[in-house]
Amino acid sequence: MAEKTDVVIIGAGAAGMMCAIEAGKRGRRVAVLDHAKAPGEKIRISGGGRCNFTNIHAGPKNFLSTNPHFSKSALARYTPRDFLALVEKHGIAWHEKTLGQLFCDHSAKDIIKMLLSEMRDVHADLRLETAIESVERHGAGFRVMTGEGPIDAQSLVVASGGKSIPKMGATGLAYRIAEQFGLGLIETRPGLVPLTLDPAQLEAIGELAGVAADAEARSGKTAFREAVLITHRGLSGPAILQISSYWREGQEIVLRLMPDIDIAAILKEIRRTHGKQAVQTALGDILPRRLAQFFADGAKLTGRQLADLSDKAINQLATSIQAWTIKPAGSEGYRTAEVTLGGVDTNGLDSKTMQAKAVPGLYFVGECVDVTGWLGGYNFQWAWASGFAAGQDA
Repeated sequence: MAEKTDVVIIGAGAAGMMCAIEAGKRGRRVAVLDHAKAPGEKIRISGGGRCNFTNIHAGPKNFLSTNPHFSKSALARYTPRDFLALVEKHGIAWHEKTLGQLFCDHSAKDIIKMLLSEMRDVHADLRLETAIESVERHGAGFRVMTGEGPIDAQSLVVASGGKSIPKMGATGLAYRIAEQFGLGLIETRPGLVPLTLDPAQLEAIGELAGVAADAEARSGKTAFREAVLITHRGLSGPAILQISSYWREGQEIVLRLMPDIDIAAILKEIRRTHGKQAVQTALGDILPRRLAQFFADGAKLTGRQLADLSDKAINQLATSIQAWTIKPAGSEGYRTAEVTLGGVDTNGLDSKTMQAKAVPGLYFVGECVDVTGWLGGYNFQWAWASGFAAGQDA
């Protein structure tokens, strides 16, 4: 005989646990199934172990989706302030970093403990190390075949995430279930991911590995201003992770290093007052020394005095630094991607409830949906908001 419950949630991550809490508050009997040994694994590793659990500025403009309006309803109904109230209810100390990012003072595990406590309060049943063998329509509801036997439920919420960080157990299960029930999929690809360079490019910048600088990274009309880090594989750092979600293979990115500074004007002033200073020395007061040497070498100006340079030469040098154009070869892929772009097509979902329009009782929440946030707590806010929306309805 199949076990019976009201709601089965596949996935004990941020969205799944939030959904369980809200459904449980409504008196629904909830079973949360996950193949992992512990819940909230991506929460645990996020933010360097301190969990960047939301962003106070989160709004639809901070998300990528084929339908940019889809996220509006859920984000408006469960806001960063709502989640912060939950954090403070549990006495979790937090702090704001740059750009509205909120982190735990101590550990990301505090957020996991909070969610588990809330789930216990509403008697949600968490079952870890549980394999999902199949899902099918069963009467007006669903039958989920697990390694421990079948479970019948009126509602099924798919919160199993995307493809990013497969070593933590990420799979394409949500997409397979969506296709099984006739929902469309938007092409998936890694997001918030370091970019790689080809061997020739790496050889050219090889000695710069480990150097970081303030920069604006631009792809097309989109630009982000934060740190860029040069690695032994290519480019990383917050500005690169941000722009990676907008960049496509074959496109160039343009880095404007030290974007607040008019490098040409500074070099011309140094030329006026200290004309005998070597180009790489003057640049070394503006840029990290290794970067300064790299650009001086690239312009064949190493050892030259600033007094020897024309305005044109200085302008060209400054442009090479503040319009540094690079064509990445690719990305590091899902192995290191923080999120998955694309996913379940929002055209098939109700934006207020996250329910599949053509399949009553079936819901998709969190990362598996074609809604992807910027770096900085936005993806957690989507998890909380979409989980909340489904939990109010399932």
